[in-house]
Amino acid sequence: MTTFSVRKFLAAAVVAACLPFAPHTASAASAANLPDFTDLVDKVGPAVVNIRTTTRVTSSGGPRGALPPGMDDGDMSEFFRRFFGIPMPQSPQSPGAPRGGDNGGSGGSQDGPDSNDPEQNSGVGSGFILSADGYVMTNAHVIDDADTIYVTLTDKREFKAKLIGVDDRTDVAVVKISAANLPTITIGDSNKVRVGEWVVAIGSPFGLENTVTAGIVSAKGRDTGDYLPFIQTDVAVNPGNSGGPLINMQGEVIGINSQIYSRTGGFMGISFAIPIDEAMRVADQLKASGKVVRGRIAVAIGEVTKDVADSLGLPKAQGALVSSVEPGGPADKAGVQPGDIILKFNGHSVDTATDLPRMVGDTKPGTKATITVWRKGQTRDLPVTIAEMQPDKTSKADQKKPQAPKQRATNALGLAVSDIPADQLRTLKLRNGVQIDAVDGPAARVGLQKGDIILRVGDTDITSAKQFDELTAHLDSQKMVALLVRRGENTQFVPIRPRGVQK
Repeated sequence: MTTFSVRKFLAAAVVAACLPFAPHTASAASAANLPDFTDLVDKVGPAVVNIRTTTRVTSSGGPRGALPPGMDDGDMSEFFRRFFGIPMPQSPQSPGAPRGGDNGGSGGSQDGPDSNDPEQNSGVGSGFILSADGYVMTNAHVIDDADTIYVTLTDKREFKAKLIGVDDRTDVAVVKISAANLPTITIGDSNKVRVGEWVVAIGSPFGLENTVTAGIVSAKGRDTGDYLPFIQTDVAVNPGNSGGPLINMQGEVIGINSQIYSRTGGFMGISFAIPIDEAMRVADQLKASGKVVRGRIAVAIGEVTKDVADSLGLPKAQGALVSSVEPGGPADKAGVQPGDIILKFNGHSVDTATDLPRMVGDTKPGTKATITVWRKGQTRDLPVTIAEMQPDKTSKADQKKPQAPKQRATNALGLAVSDIPADQLRTLKLRNGVQIDAVDGPAARVGLQKGDIILRVGDTDITSAKQFDELTAHLDSQKMVALLVRRGENTQFVPIRPRGVQK
């Protein structure tokens, strides 16, 4: 591969030399327009640190397996854990294993691991110094499951760090080392980031400390399914860069390098950084109390697709579709119902479903807010009092076995339905609905199933099987219709196109 690259380069050079109209001044002008990162790196570099973690090995446990030849467990552990979702096997004598007595640097040796300690390297990453008294920010996954955290400065001093707090939801962690007069990094404003601007990442890819890479911002507000909207860049980020700063041309940190998109485990041109504004809000709470307090309104939500928006008369596909409401929760008390589409929270537009958890989470518990919902072709403002988010709970619906289906010819939607007994409606905490007994045609194609409950057709609440059959008999086969369907504890709109009515 190297020989091919060299030959290709030499061939290109020969062609360029033969061109009669390739003035040297044009090349010099192009080079002059490229950014110079040297002063920026000199300014910011000393505030970037290397972080490695170790775990204790019990005498009965022994090593957890051996790596393939040539792999360093200290450098590659994050690679396995972060990108493959498995713990990395480790060898009893890895090249990166901690050694006692040779840390060097003032203040560092007394904090180094004892050579007799049964410690093995479990991770490697990066971080940056928030304050001169030793607070350091990194990713939560960098120090995950660590027994001991070591922070190494650019002057080679190494310190054992104290864990201040971790927030898995945002992948942010804060640790502290016992040091003073440390170089710090300037916090920027991630809201001012512009797509196309130059950015720099500094970190320890594969354990190679103080590595600098550069690129541009590729996108903002990138939704990857996580709690936060990410800054997407084409900066080369690899295992070990996690937790390091993403820096703009003013030398300000605008994000924390956290993830990459990869099919191989290595860099493929797409990396993601946590916006620094969000990270600092979390860090401030971690420093104050060691934990993050978030608000909640107790709803489960989903995306609003274009088909759902069109069928409900929404001008565009936006908002968060309420699939279920926790009984007795803040949203339930406010009057939010399954099938509502939340368009605004406290006057701020909810463009996508992932916007709502961040808006509510950033609201202090006990605060009174207003939720704007779309229901049956109209908007409604509902007052709600924000509650505090609690640890996730797993609950199961109290369901009864469905009655034997009543055989009837399916309708334009490909559905046969039956009434639900009043006592079962009370058990399910429903006011209305019919149960699906048989599915074919259009209904089968959109994934409806026997046992699903239909609560609404378009803007009309369904109270009986007779009403449902009468309503569906007059549906226009040229227009999509949205069914509000409950399955288990979740409720969602299902767009469906009726077939021509069979007579």
